[in-house]
Amino acid sequence: MTHSQNLRLASQSSRKTQRLAWLEGIRIFAAVVILLYHAQLLFTKYSYTPQPTGLISNLEKMVAASSELGETWLSHLGSLPVWFGFQFVDVFVLVSGFSLVLSLKGKPLEVGSFLRRRVLRILMPFWTIAWLSYPVLWVVGKLTNSYIPDAWHGFASLTFPLLFDYGGDLLLPTSGPWWFVPLILSFALIFPVLWHLFQRWGARNLFIVSTVVTFLYRALAVFVFQGHPTYAIVDTPSGWQPFVPFIAKLSTFVVGMIAAQAYLHGKGAIFWKPAKALITGVSIYALGFVCQFYRFGWIFVDFLLAVGLTLCCMVVFRFLSDRLRLAPLMTWLGLHSYSYFLIHNFVIDRTINLSVQDQFSAYAAALPVMIVETLVFAVIADAVTPRFQQFAIALWQWGDTQLTSSANSMRARNPRVGDKVCYLGQPGWTVINIEQVVHDQAFYLCRISKGEKTLWVNQKALEFDPKSQQSSVR
Repeated sequence: MTHSQNLRLASQSSRKTQRLAWLEGIRIFAAVVILLYHAQLLFTKYSYTPQPTGLISNLEKMVAASSELGETWLSHLGSLPVWFGFQFVDVFVLVSGFSLVLSLKGKPLEVGSFLRRRVLRILMPFWTIAWLSYPVLWVVGKLTNSYIPDAWHGFASLTFPLLFDYGGDLLLPTSGPWWFVPLILSFALIFPVLWHLFQRWGARNLFIVSTVVTFLYRALAVFVFQGHPTYAIVDTPSGWQPFVPFIAKLSTFVVGMIAAQAYLHGKGAIFWKPAKALITGVSIYALGFVCQFYRFGWIFVDFLLAVGLTLCCMVVFRFLSDRLRLAPLMTWLGLHSYSYFLIHNFVIDRTINLSVQDQFSAYAAALPVMIVETLVFAVIADAVTPRFQQFAIALWQWGDTQLTSSANSMRARNPRVGDKVCYLGQPGWTVINIEQVVHDQAFYLCRISKGEKTLWVNQKALEFDPKSQQSSVR
């Protein structure tokens, strides 16, 4: 049996569970690499980010910056690729498009239930981590006389997306990587539109249109809006703002959707032989790697890097899953990758600023600890999230019940013409007239009707008809 046939058989089985071990492996690997990237930037005080000054110039600056991470060839070799950990953000975007198509499980898209499910999948872990983090950050800040998130940005994070900000300016002061949360939320919101166009236009036409739109927008972002990519620190009038909205990465997301649909039909790049996928991935990645050092290349760089990296990672993690039988571990780790991403900056920021500081030996020793520590916190957060959600739902239902009962009792005490009521437990009566009677204390005398029957009764003998309330709510 050929390699492609094995993959097709594997895909038929995985379509039932809709969870691919190698895909989960890519997720958690991307999250760990992003942790290493942010740790290296923080420790070296952002001594290197890609600049639009050409390949040779950037290689020289990169080597010089790596000298801050030790003088041995091993430290240089280990630090050089970490400068480009930001590239896995675009891998996350591509994987998101892939995963959302798989989440449909081959069924028609029900927009309402899909949006409710996806929005909660993004927001509930975020809210859980935000609400748990602030007390911890406050205590740590007080005990160490260090940074404590200010009240305004705390409110912005705790109530997101009440305050929705593409640029992340409201979330950045709490956790820099959180700028990515509005981006993935926006992709979830536009997915139904893209899926509708996918069905109408077909994969090829959607790919062409999305790619043209993305590249044209990115050309405007570079040469008209005067912006720069999110990972480069360059002095431009617009900063990184033009590269944050989803349109700047639309084609990458659409490629993920197309790859997933092809996979469900037993074809596409996922069924390529490993050698072909690896050679193609390395070639595309190499082109994207060069593009990131030139302004013109900023138009195409994110798309090329995402496609190239994902192909290479697919080969590696498919090997780890199938040949080394690491599928259960990769699947479990991948389940915690989103919370891992949300938490990692808290861990590295407090660790480096409070204990590591400028000591390279302490930094090198702290790296594996920070990786594992973040995973532990992510597992705890994911265990708490369902309970946090249940508490929020229960609180809402309790408040809704109390307010509804209050409204019903108020209406019963203050009847109005047209109210549907029950008299002596019998529904179907309608209030057609009301008279206020003043004796020892004021009360209402109501004229009610049911068919040909008409009665004058005391308001205390009436109850509001619950069925009429339910129909009115509908």
